[in-house]
Amino acid sequence: MTMDASVPESRQHDLPPMPPRRILAIWCARLSVDRWRLAHGLEPGEGADGEPTALITETAHGSRIDAVNDAGRTVGAQPGTMLADARTVCPTIKVAPSDPAGDLDFLEKLSIWAQRWGPWSALDPPDGVLVDVTAVAHLFGGEVRLLEDVEAAFARRKLAVRTAIAPTAGAAWALAHYGPMRSILGSRDSALQKLADLPIAAFRLDQDVLTVLRRLGLKRLGDLAGIATGPMDRTEAAARDALHRRFRNRKSPSANPLVRLDQLLGKVPEPLLPVVPQQAPLVQRRLLEPIRHRDLLDRVLADLAADMARELEARAQGARRLELGLWRVDGEVLVRKLELAAATRESQHITRLFTTKFDDIDAGFGIETVRLRASWAEPLALKQDDIDAAAERHGTSLAACIDRLTVRLGAKAVRRPVPFASHLPERAQRWQAALDPEPVSQGNLEFSKRPLKLFDKAEKIAVLYASPDGFPQRFRWRGDVREVVRVEGPERIAPEWWRSKSTVRLRDYFRIEDALGRRYWIYRHGIAGDGRGGAPDWYLQGLGA
Repeated sequence: MTMDASVPESRQHDLPPMPPRRILAIWCARLSVDRWRLAHGLEPGEGADGEPTALITETAHGSRIDAVNDAGRTVGAQPGTMLADARTVCPTIKVAPSDPAGDLDFLEKLSIWAQRWGPWSALDPPDGVLVDVTAVAHLFGGEVRLLEDVEAAFARRKLAVRTAIAPTAGAAWALAHYGPMRSILGSRDSALQKLADLPIAAFRLDQDVLTVLRRLGLKRLGDLAGIATGPMDRTEAAARDALHRRFRNRKSPSANPLVRLDQLLGKVPEPLLPVVPQQAPLVQRRLLEPIRHRDLLDRVLADLAADMARELEARAQGARRLELGLWRVDGEVLVRKLELAAATRESQHITRLFTTKFDDIDAGFGIETVRLRASWAEPLALKQDDIDAAAERHGTSLAACIDRLTVRLGAKAVRRPVPFASHLPERAQRWQAALDPEPVSQGNLEFSKRPLKLFDKAEKIAVLYASPDGFPQRFRWRGDVREVVRVEGPERIAPEWWRSKSTVRLRDYFRIEDALGRRYWIYRHGIAGDGRGGAPDWYLQGLGA
């Protein structure tokens, strides 16, 4: 028994025991079909929902059915089959495009809404939600009343669900999908007994794993549980060893039935990622009178930008993506979006960028509501102004310059260099779109000075030196001979052995200056006698070292 060091030992025996964990599983059995029906304003079983309908996805082999309504299932259409096969049994079946991204977004909203029954919830893609209801059921009059409340709330939203409560997420999922309606599992000790008759698919395994288990004669949870747990004779022990050997290299839980069994029984923890609702910073103006003139719209935008700056400052954040919505009197909504190269909350900078997007706005009979929302915000701590911050206020910083260029020329027309973790000079940077996030540096790249200009490709030169390993004394480049008066180096750079051949030679870099004060960055490719070629070659790679 472990003691809590933060509580005096004399009071540790008086602490109440921790309540057993309880997980609520909510399975939206017809999520895609219900979304399609709600989007068309249809009642269940009425109108178009009463006709056989399938939601399809176009694939390389034709249309595949992702979901069907009850009328479609009645005539024999099944999810996962091809539309051509379904038309052989029901030629009049209607089709509509499926929307997996919209389903996931809808499921995220449902998971946040489901937090009314517990302190946190987690997604169970593609059509389920898990809610932690530990020590919560008494607020609803017990777990039975809790499940009734869940089903009633979803029924009011015209969504079909199946629910279950169990000590683990795996057991709750199995009961919600394959158990009786409104299932409740009391404790882990009785899990095997109550779940033994459920099909093997209740383990949440991949389809190929289910096929292997069925071929082995394991069709129910009790079949696998009898082999993997409890006392066994010699035959059952051999079966368990065979099962371990077959799946021991499967790291994913959905590919290993033994891991799924331990998760269902609570012997192995199953990590769940809670859904944390985040409110995007939003400010708006509801105007007393609709506006139609550009100067009034600019004034409202400036006020909104100032409000957004204060909102972001209170959150210690800066905006990377802003959306401006303009509601016209006739109901049409005009939207203008803006992406920024760096997080900012400078109201003047935001106003200046948005005003360039107002040239093609048709106010119609007037604009009555203006809303500004930061759909993407990043941490931006408060700090004392410096030269760059002062320059940004006047719109002359690098990030402000990139923002103005992308607004004028388009995001795809502007690129910028970013550092890349490589000690080879020609690979030490890469080009990327101006608005893409900068990659996290994998090391300190400022280990040595580099010339002002680097050639795209190093140019071969002829060098005169006193000894094979000595300093260069003069060299010929582009037909002219240059006398070397100052030399600094060498800086040795080895090849990238993890991506280069074993015959690649190392480089010795020298910063040199000629008699006229011109500076160069040259390197010797290889060392005499290194066994990777003949005499070393010399190259000029940069100017102004």
